Amino acid sequence: LAQSEYIPEQRNLNSEELCLVQTIYFEARGESFIGQIAVANVVMKRLNSKSFPNTICNVVRAGKYWKGNPVRNKCAFSYWCDGKSEKMYDIVAYDEAIQVANLVLKGAVIDPIKDATHYHAFYVRPSWSLKLKRITRIGKHIFYR
Repeated sequence: LAQSEYIPEQRNLNSEELCLVQTIYFEARGESFIGQIAVANVVMKRLNSKSFPNTICNVVRAGKYWKGNPVRNKCAFSYWCDGKSEKMYDIVAYDEAIQVANLVLKGAVIDPIKDATHYHAFYVRPSWSLKLKRITRIGKHIFYR
């Protein structure tokens, strides 16, 4: 249910932590705890790769921009440019995203997808998925390296 007030983006998070929490919240809040960790692992794998930006926020906000704004549906992480608000309303999902982010920032990794740099929902088939090696599916997401 939509609520009239959103959760303040505080909780003593720095901007990088908040970017990871938002990614977990918007990309995987309906997933299991393991599925949420897996999504966060992809962010961290990209962060630690020379092929991707060197901050969490830049990793999750990567994509095509026009006049300083992300082009709809042309981002590395779909929530960032889907045209929807980044306001979080589900306090339980928000608290879980914080827990997941804290674990992942301390090094928690889902071993089968430790090398994954990409994922997508099972019900879409992006063109890039044909060029990468499929690793596994966790919940609604398929992971690739």
